[in-house]
Amino acid sequence: MKKNILPILYGGMALMAFPLSLQAQELAKDTTLTRTVVVEQEYDPNIRDAAKVNVLPRIEEPTVSKKAVEYNETLQPASRLPIGTMRPYVIREKQDKTKAGYARLGYGIYNNLDARANYLFTLSPKDRLNVTFAMDGRNGDLDMGEGVEDWKSRYYRTQARVDYLHNFRTLNLNVAGNFGLHNFNLQPGMTANKQKFTSGDVHVGVASTDKNLPVQFKAETNLMFYQRQNGFTYDKPLKDIGETLLRTKANVQGSISEKSSIGLGFDMDNFFYDGLAYSSNDNSQSYSEIRLSPHYLYQHNGWDIRLGAHLDVLLGVRSGDWLVDHLLLSPDIKVQYTFADKYRAYLQITGDKQANDFRRLERTDPYANSPYFMTSTYEFFNAALGIKGSPVSGLWFHAFGGVQSLLNDLYSGDYASSAWSDWFYQDDIYNSYVGVEANYSYRDIVGFSAKGIFHHWEDDASQAHLYLKPAFELYLNLDVRPIEALTINLGHEFISREGENSWKTESVNNLYIGATYKLSDGISVYAQAENLLNKHYLVYYGCPAQSIRFLGGVSFRF
Repeated sequence: MKKNILPILYGGMALMAFPLSLQAQELAKDTTLTRTVVVEQEYDPNIRDAAKVNVLPRIEEPTVSKKAVEYNETLQPASRLPIGTMRPYVIREKQDKTKAGYARLGYGIYNNLDARANYLFTLSPKDRLNVTFAMDGRNGDLDMGEGVEDWKSRYYRTQARVDYLHNFRTLNLNVAGNFGLHNFNLQPGMTANKQKFTSGDVHVGVASTDKNLPVQFKAETNLMFYQRQNGFTYDKPLKDIGETLLRTKANVQGSISEKSSIGLGFDMDNFFYDGLAYSSNDNSQSYSEIRLSPHYLYQHNGWDIRLGAHLDVLLGVRSGDWLVDHLLLSPDIKVQYTFADKYRAYLQITGDKQANDFRRLERTDPYANSPYFMTSTYEFFNAALGIKGSPVSGLWFHAFGGVQSLLNDLYSGDYASSAWSDWFYQDDIYNSYVGVEANYSYRDIVGFSAKGIFHHWEDDASQAHLYLKPAFELYLNLDVRPIEALTINLGHEFISREGENSWKTESVNNLYIGATYKLSDGISVYAQAENLLNKHYLVYYGCPAQSIRFLGGVSFRF
């Protein structure tokens, strides 16, 4: 650029000194040898076409020409259609939904009554409400033995329960309430002629349901009431006595690997009594029991191992001061091994606790009484060895044996200086046992079960403790369905007693039979008969079983 611009600048400066007309005259004309070339070039620093805007070309939408549809109307034989072109529509099979309601009513000789009703309300996919009502009992003569007047015994029990369950995303909430009323009379000649038990409780519990959570838990609390109308106390012969029990349970378990986990259980019972004491020299009205149960679980390659312990502490209130009355440590060890996919061998050394609240007193002997509350029964240890298996389809067996030690075992007996029929006692006892049980079923047509156990009890302190203890137990049961609508049940229950000499009593010998016939969908009739051999034996101390008895009724599902 510099070589082109400098001559132009110099030439311009020279031309400025002369007029343009003179300059034109003085220029020599070009010749063949000499030619003058004047170059003029304008400098423009701008980039050309920079201001142009890119514009897309116009796009025209495609058009589709419509054509008439032609159908092939030629007839073709069905054999020419390919196989499987049209598949049949089959409705999906679905199991019949279980009916939500159930009720039955039966009546028999000796005024035996059997009534029950239950209904499950499905409020929503996450809410269930179950309501139950039951009543049973008897009113007839009991054979008290040779030379003793028959006892016109009456015993009726009424139960009602409401149970609500709500499923949250990761846990369940359960709220329930129970009410019970038991009316019965005592043996002739007793200070009180009748007795009434009233009970009620409120239950609230939560439990985790998400198995993906690192920690699984469940907890519950129960406020329980129980009232006995007539009970002996030290200050007054007959008085209403009551028990209030606050029972709390919790268990937490967390995985430490795919094969093992650890957990901790917590149980606490707070007892409050009205009219009872710990002993004749004590005015205590309440006490508490606390249990801690740590454990370790291992499951792998057929092994199922639990290593744990139970620590039980008894706390009592005496003269306003809290004292530790009892401390007990019992094992919680279970080792199981599964082999050949059908057999399982196990070894266990465990311990347990059974609170002797008013409810357990009634189950042990509703006719017995005590002027003071009974401390819990502790199973110091129960060491057992056994094997379970299923050698063929439909058959299952279980053989076992072990030894057991019980502290403060509860039993009832006669008290000579009392006008009451039975009296509660507690004592330590040892038990060794061996047994076998088996079940067999065939296509829901035949079902058979059998169980036999031999016991040997030792209690040097009292033969009365052995009076109703079982020495040998045998249970046989057969269910047969000859036709779809009929089910027949036949069984035998035999229990020999451990007592000796004057404390020896008759064996339980109960042969029973029953049948159920389905009249239609949701309606059935049933009948049952017990003690077909008309044997005389004791159910509780001083309370014999009924002779041959029959009961029949009808049941509904709706």
